[in-house]
Amino acid sequence: MNTPTENIPPPLPGPVPVNRIRWTIHLVLLALYPLALGLIPLLFSKGPRETLLPNTSGALFVGIGFELGIFGAVFGVAWLTSRANPEQLFLRWRGGFMPVLWGLLYSVGLRLGVAVILGVSVLVLTLSGVVDGEALQSLRPQTEAVVDISALLENPLYLLLNLTLVSFVMAGLREELWRAGVIAALLVLMPTRFRGWLGGTVAVLIAAVLFGLGHLPQGWGGVALTTLLGLGLGAIMLRHRSVWEPVLAHGFFDATTFALLAFLARYYPDLISNVLSK
Repeated sequence: MNTPTENIPPPLPGPVPVNRIRWTIHLVLLALYPLALGLIPLLFSKGPRETLLPNTSGALFVGIGFELGIFGAVFGVAWLTSRANPEQLFLRWRGGFMPVLWGLLYSVGLRLGVAVILGVSVLVLTLSGVVDGEALQSLRPQTEAVVDISALLENPLYLLLNLTLVSFVMAGLREELWRAGVIAALLVLMPTRFRGWLGGTVAVLIAAVLFGLGHLPQGWGGVALTTLLGLGLGAIMLRHRSVWEPVLAHGFFDATTFALLAFLARYYPDLISNVLSK
């Protein structure tokens, strides 16, 4: 007796083929993006360098839109090329309110971790005599190249824009979507090489170095700081398999930085002046 064909279940879908050329274009586009951000201000600056963020509220709002537009174009072309799915880009929100809580906690942990690593590095370099105090000062992150600290103090709307749109959207969302795209491409193009915790660490490291080089206008100290920050954010992303915890951690990290700068400028102006004058 023949079995009715309508009762035979359909075959399971096979693995989705990977178009390596498309994913390579995706990776190259995203890898070049932070390198361009880091080099263009250095190559085309004339005279005294202005801050990367405009120093008025209106110009800052326009600048945010411009930066997001450029990133959206690059990321959009990369996505249209590879057609990465939400799972590959870690876009699933999981756990209700928990990503917000994790983001806040991770931002504290990142700040403490970066402070300890940089502090120990400075202590070792100083005690070993490899560099002197003047050389160490030249390696500090050049915060004044990013934001006009006096504008943070004098313009409440400017401070608010930095605490919200700059921290959580232009920095947090934009840069962590970029990181997710780079890590996704590495995992897809070389799944055996980036398998397991060691391979994932290497993928995170590659993305972190590219991320750090995008901050060259802040000096080599800024590159080191943001590379360390990128390592932590990438590890969080792989730990949760989600972009949202690092987006929020990044946003809280930057927002507290802007708030701290405004606080110091208001209540300890001499400290700010001494640091920036060296």
